[in-house]
Amino acid sequence: MSESSPRDFIVRHNLWTPEQHAAADAIATRVKAREFKTIRVSVADPQGKLRGKTLLPNTFLSTLRNALDFSSAQYNFDSGENIAFNPFTKGGSLDMVEMEGFPDLVLVPDPLTFRELPWTPGTGWILGDMYFNDGTPAPFDARHKLKNVISDLAAEGMTFVAGLEVEFYITRVVDPKLAPEDSGALGSPPAPPEVETIGKGYAYQSEVQMDAIDDFLGTIAEYAEQLGMPLRTMEDELGPGQLEFTFDVQGALEAADTMTLFRSMVKQVSARMGLHATFMTAPGLPGFCASGWHLHQSLTDAEGNNLFVADAGSDGLLSPIGRSFVAGLLEHACAASVFTTPSVNGYRRRRPYSLAPDRATWGHDNRAAMCRAQGGPGDPSSHIENRVGEPTANPYLYLGCQIAAGLDGIKRNLDPGPVEADPYSATDRPKLPVTLMEAVDELKRSQFFRDTFGNVFVDWLLGLKASEIGRFLEAEPEWEQNPDAVTEWEHREYFTKY
Repeated sequence: MSESSPRDFIVRHNLWTPEQHAAADAIATRVKAREFKTIRVSVADPQGKLRGKTLLPNTFLSTLRNALDFSSAQYNFDSGENIAFNPFTKGGSLDMVEMEGFPDLVLVPDPLTFRELPWTPGTGWILGDMYFNDGTPAPFDARHKLKNVISDLAAEGMTFVAGLEVEFYITRVVDPKLAPEDSGALGSPPAPPEVETIGKGYAYQSEVQMDAIDDFLGTIAEYAEQLGMPLRTMEDELGPGQLEFTFDVQGALEAADTMTLFRSMVKQVSARMGLHATFMTAPGLPGFCASGWHLHQSLTDAEGNNLFVADAGSDGLLSPIGRSFVAGLLEHACAASVFTTPSVNGYRRRRPYSLAPDRATWGHDNRAAMCRAQGGPGDPSSHIENRVGEPTANPYLYLGCQIAAGLDGIKRNLDPGPVEADPYSATDRPKLPVTLMEAVDELKRSQFFRDTFGNVFVDWLLGLKASEIGRFLEAEPEWEQNPDAVTEWEHREYFTKY
C-alpha cells in the first residue's frame, strides 16, 4: 500500500510482491468509493474448506496494511471439529510455543485473489495465508506448501499447469435437520439433512436430466464466469444428481484457489436454492456411486511450450520429461494417498473395475489406470490425467504432492515402464492403499514427503488423521464385516461439511 508505517505488518515483513501491492491499491480505491458493504477475508483450513471473517470497509482497509488477527484453532481440529491437539499444554501438544493456548495468528490477504461475490452483490471476497506474529509462514498452512514446491519447480525452469475435473452431488433438501438436538458438537458433526434426488440416476450424460436442473447449472456457469473461473463443461454423471464439471488449464496456485472457491460457491448457491451440494466421495444413500477428482497436468517451459510433447514421428507417448514426471507420480503414489484421498470415505473408490485406480499404473487413454496419458507424438495437448483423487482433497496438498513427486521423477531420471493395457491385472505394480489407515502408514514411512513438506507439517497432519480414524473406529468397530458399505459415521462426518 502507498500508506505505510513501521507498524505495517505486510510491509515490515515484505510479504507482498509489487504486483500484489498494486492490486491492493486498486482494491482500496474501490472500497473507499463505497463499492462494497462488506468484505469476506478467508483462508483454507487443513481440509481445504474456507474459514473467514466478514469485515466492514474501514476494517478491511486496515487489514490491507496490518493483516488480520485470526484464530489458530482450525489447526487443532480434525475433519469433525474434534480437538486433535490439546492447546492448553506446554507446546500446545505440538512442541511449539507459538501454538499454546489457541493463540491468534496473522492472516495476510492476497490481493490477487480479490473478487466480488455475484450471489451477494456488494460483498467482496479475498483469500489469504497464515503467518506467525514474527512474519514466519505458519507451517500448517497448505497454501504455503504449494507455493514452496511451485518455487522448486520454477528453479528448474518449469511451470506446472492443471485442468480440474471434479464430480459432486446435488440433492433437494426435504428436512434440513435444524432442531437443537441435531446441531452436533466438537467431534460430532451436525445431523446431515434429509434429502431427495433431483433426478433419476444411471442415465449417463443425459440431456433431459441436465435440462431439469438448467436453472442451477446456468446460475453456476454465470457466477463462475464472473469470478474468473475457466469453466469448460458441465455434464450429468452416473449417480442420481451426480455432476461433473471441467475447467480449462491454469497455473498451480490459480487452479488450487479456483477449486477452493468453487466448492464453497456451489455449496452456498445450492443452499440458497433449497438444494444441498456435497463433495463427499460416496454419500451413504442408496444408488449413490462414488465421485472422483481427476487432475489433468503437464509442464511448460519459460516460453509456454508443453514439455510433455513427444517428438513428432517418434514412438514415444510422452517426452522423456513427461515419462519421468509420470514415474515420479507412480513411485510416490502410495505415500501421497493422504494428500489425494484424505477421508475415510474416499477409499470407497479404490476397487477393481470401478473406473478408479487400485494400483499405481499408467496407460494410454485408459480410464482404469491411475495416470491416463492423453495425446501423442507432436500433439501440443499431451498431458497426464491422474484419476486417483477424491473431491474432498485439500487442493493445495493435492497439487503440491503432484508437483513434488513429478519433479523428483525428473531429477532422478526415473522411467515409468511400459503402459498397461489392463491396469487392474497389473500384478507387478504396487497396490494403492485401500483404507485411510493404510495410507497413513505409507505417509509415516515416506522420507520424501517429510523432506518436501517438513517433519512438523507431516507429523501434525498425521495427528489430525489419527484423530479422525480414532473416532471412526470407535463409532464403527465392526466396519470390516461389510467393508464396501458406507457407514452411518461417514455420512454424518462428510455429507454436510464437504
